[in-house]
Amino acid sequence: MATLEKKALQGGEWLIRDTDCQDIFIAENWNEEQLMIAQTSREFVEKEIHPLLDRIDSMEEGLVPSLMDRAGELGLLAISTPEQYGGMGASFNTGLLTSEAVGGAHSFSVAISAHTGIGTLPIQYYGNEAQRSKYLPKLATGEWKAAYALTEPSAGSDANSGKTKAVLNAAGTHYVINGQKMWITNSGFANVFVVFAKIDDDANLSAFIVEGDSEGITLNAEEKKMGIKGSSTRQVFFNNVQVPVENLLSERGNGFKIAVNILNIGRIKLGAAALGACKQIITKSVKYANEREQFGRPIAKYGAIRHKLAQQAIWTYTCEAATYRAGQDIEDCIESLIAGGLDPEEAKVKGVASYAIECAILKVYGSEAVDFVIDEGVQIYGGMGYSAEAPMERGYRDARINRIFEGTNEINRMLTVDMMLKKAMKGELDLMGPGQKVMGELMSIPDFGDEDNALFAAEKKYIKNFKKAALLVAGAAVQKLMMTLSKEQEILMNIADVLIGLYVAESTLLRVEKLVSQRGEAACQTQIDMAQVYIHDVADSIWKNGKDALESFAEGDELRMMMMGLKRFTKTAPYNSKEARRRIAAVIIDQNKYPWV
Repeated sequence: MATLEKKALQGGEWLIRDTDCQDIFIAENWNEEQLMIAQTSREFVEKEIHPLLDRIDSMEEGLVPSLMDRAGELGLLAISTPEQYGGMGASFNTGLLTSEAVGGAHSFSVAISAHTGIGTLPIQYYGNEAQRSKYLPKLATGEWKAAYALTEPSAGSDANSGKTKAVLNAAGTHYVINGQKMWITNSGFANVFVVFAKIDDDANLSAFIVEGDSEGITLNAEEKKMGIKGSSTRQVFFNNVQVPVENLLSERGNGFKIAVNILNIGRIKLGAAALGACKQIITKSVKYANEREQFGRPIAKYGAIRHKLAQQAIWTYTCEAATYRAGQDIEDCIESLIAGGLDPEEAKVKGVASYAIECAILKVYGSEAVDFVIDEGVQIYGGMGYSAEAPMERGYRDARINRIFEGTNEINRMLTVDMMLKKAMKGELDLMGPGQKVMGELMSIPDFGDEDNALFAAEKKYIKNFKKAALLVAGAAVQKLMMTLSKEQEILMNIADVLIGLYVAESTLLRVEKLVSQRGEAACQTQIDMAQVYIHDVADSIWKNGKDALESFAEGDELRMMMMGLKRFTKTAPYNSKEARRRIAAVIIDQNKYPWV
């Protein structure tokens, strides 16, 4: 128990506290069972999904449901379901690893993720015993498929403004639901919908378990989309649909809270799925680069291509570091809550909610990582990258949705800052003390002490300074703008990008530091290169975002003083990133695949 308490920093607390590398989980430390689950998932995708991608995208009748059945037979739908309901009851991080392993399955990854995540988890986390016993075993095997009906034509990011209504009938036995939902994944074959509606004139949504064969449910035709064409996406209409009162999920008016907490899980799972797609894309990219010859030699020999391969790998490795750091923090928090006597499912809800900031960060970073990686993959393929005959074209279209669903990246950026500040206002996170200390440091003489030449000493100092930069910019914005800050979305997004870069940089450094402690420095040179390149790049990003934010609201001597501080906190020593990227690319090219975990 003491170990759990030591490890479990509160969500967002990394901004003001240091973390010991031994207190985080790194992907190099998966156990044998976890690796076996991941391998089973990858083999399923490679052997049973990839050969059928064209047929899946053509929406062949019954194909995706039959593949879901097969996934159920292999146990892939039951990873996170409790054992008493026919599941595996695996850890939170194991669930993320499974999301990663199926992340390269294109449209099918959307179907399976929606089923196991937002479709099943509301019942698992918020259902009563009767509801769990009735639905979870069938969802775990795939006998029943699940969908999540939240979005409406006039209610997207503002989910609580939905107009779907539920009215209790005169006999008090059923709620009668009327309304319209749109962009509902798996709707074409779902047996179970988790539907959000307002009872009477309630201010907040309630949630209901609605069976797909209920009278009064009708579906529009499948939406024609830019990508994920094989994912069933329809509008769903509810016309006097009678839902038994016992199918109210949780309590009346608790639907918005359910939606928010389930979306937190969906966000970090999306980051993990994007990670799996990144690894697959890099492997295809390097194989093509090694085979494609121009001017008498493989294009992998050229510096421009090597730069792209290295950057693809850096985005991917850093995403992995942050994803599983956060996943294990969530798991540790859950275990601590259970040890304190909380119901396991309630503990899972609270554990994830505690790290909503990190979930939002990873949704943004993962979705933008896969967009970057696939864009460079298209470029490496050249003309063939634009051809539907080659694999990059489908990946390019399919990746684009990730920056939109589970809350747009703009919404998630603003949520990252909003949640951090709300934690501070509630006294859950002491930002004021460290922030005032940073402001006081602006008036002091910089420390020009002796340089520490120990491994990672410089990088640790950079991370400490990046935290000061974040506190400087965010603190100044709050102090200057106060209640109007929420309307300054450009500034909020600047601050969010500072926080995202900082969290990912620290996670990557901690991952590599822990790996070096286990394998030795000589065995980790490429990982060290990736951490150092990313940290130097992030220094520039924090400077630019901090500068843009400060110049938006400060002026005169105040601005000059803060800009001097920001420059001090983002300063790094000269570093030859070109040579580091060449070393990273050489490893990928030599192994002809993405070689790390």
